[in-house]
Amino acid sequence: MWKTVLFLIFTLIIVPLLAYWYDVPLTEKQHAVMMPVIWLYLIFAALCFIVSTLTNNYSQVDKLWSIMPAIYAWMICGNADFEPRLVLMSVLITLWACRLTFNFGRRGGYSWKFWTGEEDYRWAVLRAKPEFSAKWKWILFNLFFISFYQMGLVMLITLPMIKAVDGTPLGAFDYVLAVLVVLVVIVEFVADQQQWNYQKEKYRLKNANLPLTGIYEKGFTHTGLWAYMRHPNYAAEQTVWILIYAFSIVATGVAVNWTIAGCLLLVVLFKGSSDFSEKISMDKYVGYKDYQKRVPRFVPFTKR
Repeated sequence: MWKTVLFLIFTLIIVPLLAYWYDVPLTEKQHAVMMPVIWLYLIFAALCFIVSTLTNNYSQVDKLWSIMPAIYAWMICGNADFEPRLVLMSVLITLWACRLTFNFGRRGGYSWKFWTGEEDYRWAVLRAKPEFSAKWKWILFNLFFISFYQMGLVMLITLPMIKAVDGTPLGAFDYVLAVLVVLVVIVEFVADQQQWNYQKEKYRLKNANLPLTGIYEKGFTHTGLWAYMRHPNYAAEQTVWILIYAFSIVATGVAVNWTIAGCLLLVVLFKGSSDFSEKISMDKYVGYKDYQKRVPRFVPFTKR
């Protein structure tokens, strides 16, 4: 576990810095637009660490995960004089943010007492592991990974907008990417709704002391989009931010720039997150191993 955490933190720092160092230098305007975003990230990462430490609720970053990208996007857009491509990207990121915020909110993630709300079940599972038996180890994990790493990643995935500043005029490829982002967000919404409907009915049956029969006997979502991918929501999430990065390609005419680090690190994070989630599911549900063998993780119609 510690090796994985250290690797992720290392990649968050080193990969963007190396890519930034060897890429075309930012213009004066791009640099000026980016600096307020970095300061805002540092402030909110520190606040997440302080609030989570004081309240023992470690889903503070989860509450901001869907909100901060939209804030960063409109901050970049405004500081860059609302260039057309940046406005389009900001609208798309806001659409993504609304979908995820709605889904997180209906699961009890938010409360009028902003420091409370339902905590992601995986943090409790992780805290119970022997590696975190010493409290100081969990404090360091919370500081470097939960707070600063994850909030840093939230910032990084929006930074292709920086490379898009003063880019080529808005064109057909931008609109194609926009349509694709909307379609992928719709896939995310459908996957979320299918999981919500399944879990809601499952717990209704359990609370009424009724037997779990039919599709509910397995105990986990495995129909609809979930029959083709074990994590359709995760797959769509990664795709959204790869498409957001693609806007920087259209804006610059260069296939690879340093802001690719954001979507690449997001892919790495989701691989680790899905590994952890599936380990919990395998321990909890008898049929999950068979589901793993039959259904690919992220890409439908591929081998496991």
